Amino acid sequence: MKFYISIILTALLSFAFGMYMPWWSIALAAFIIAVVIPQTPGKSFITGFIALFLLWGILAFYIDVQNEHILSQRVAELIIKSKSSFVMILLTALIGALVGGFAALSGSYLRKTGK
Repeated sequence: MKFYISIILTALLSFAFGMYMPWWSIALAAFIIAVVIPQTPGKSFITGFIALFLLWGILAFYIDVQNEHILSQRVAELIIKSKSSFVMILLTALIGALVGGFAALSGSYLRKTGK
């Protein structure tokens, strides 16, 4: 149960932080949730990873649909030499997921060393 609560709280806190703070504030949210909710380091990484993969993937998809895939296709041409907006959304979600996962892992290790 802590696993799902951690995913939901990480996503919600990351969304709230992202509204008012820089993009990297998602790491603070994942770190805080991992410190507050005790889990093994592996589970903490997975919860941070999943929460931010879903959050950034959904947000990127929503923004992409709003501008009719124009921006993502042009950026994809520059970065991966393809017009695939899906790959750009996946890449965006993966970057957010790695940041969140490693931040949650760090929070879990901080909690372990604090005992």
